[in-house]
Amino acid sequence: MKKCVLLFFIASSAAAQSTLDSVRSKGYLQCGVSTGIAGFSQPDSRGVWRGIDVDLCRAVAAAVFGDATKVRYTPLTTQQRFTALQSGEVDLLARNTTWTLSRDTSLGLNFVGVNYYDGQGFMVPKKANVRSAKQLNGATICLQPGTTTELNLADYFRANNMKFKPVVIEKLEEVLNAYFAGRCDAFTTDHSGLVALRASRAPKPDEHLILPEIISKEPLGPAVRHGDDRWFDVVKWSLFAMLEAEELGLSSGNIDAQAKSPNPAIQRFAGASGDLGTLLGVDNKWAYQIVKQVGNYGESFDANLKPLGFERGLNRLWNQGGLMYAPPLR
Repeated sequence: MKKCVLLFFIASSAAAQSTLDSVRSKGYLQCGVSTGIAGFSQPDSRGVWRGIDVDLCRAVAAAVFGDATKVRYTPLTTQQRFTALQSGEVDLLARNTTWTLSRDTSLGLNFVGVNYYDGQGFMVPKKANVRSAKQLNGATICLQPGTTTELNLADYFRANNMKFKPVVIEKLEEVLNAYFAGRCDAFTTDHSGLVALRASRAPKPDEHLILPEIISKEPLGPAVRHGDDRWFDVVKWSLFAMLEAEELGLSSGNIDAQAKSPNPAIQRFAGASGDLGTLLGVDNKWAYQIVKQVGNYGESFDANLKPLGFERGLNRLWNQGGLMYAPPLR
């Protein structure tokens, strides 16, 4: 109880000053990201952060400053991430984090939306000749602490009357080393993480199999501190702008030409009519800047996740059979 009260106090204090004003005063957005998950948030060979979570950070900077480069990144482990947001160390947490009821209500934060619909899975060495999670009874399983992964894993094995031995290691690099060294029969995390980590971290990716079972719902999305509705709105609609842009057919390559269209929806989006930016407390060309400098959601997905073997699946737009849906920008 004392811990919850303390966290609430910290979160309330951090939100005392408007985050939007604080970010503007600093001249940059401090964004909390992962310690390195390919496709979501990871520095490239030149030290430039890339990924769909990184693009969300850049989109918010484009909306606030008209400049997507005004972002600084704070790598956070699964156990550090919520405290960093609560304390004000970061302005935004964009770190492949699952939206759950307990996190949404007890940690002093708000999830702004979903930028990747996911589910937990398992990866095993192919030589183990395991083809289903139902064959993992008695297995030693590597995972990280402080995640929904632990609870989902326990629930799945209990529901299927199976047993397992957890090997819990905080740092991603160390838990992967343990799995690849053969200390565990399987590694479990979000399916997206399995795909990304097999492609980018496995010494021999072809020697590892991702099992077909998805044992949970993992809606991944960015979060902000509770109690600052203006900042909540700015981050939320920055995400929605990337989705709406894809639906409208607006991309970084055609936004300038399309902005001249007589289509009222595009006129509002590009800031040529209406006062959507004023309502958010940013420039009326906020959405135009997001698309021009960062791109739409599909562009971000194709640039960051598609090369790793990801398929759109549930992350297609709603009118293409997926779940991605932005409320009307009007």
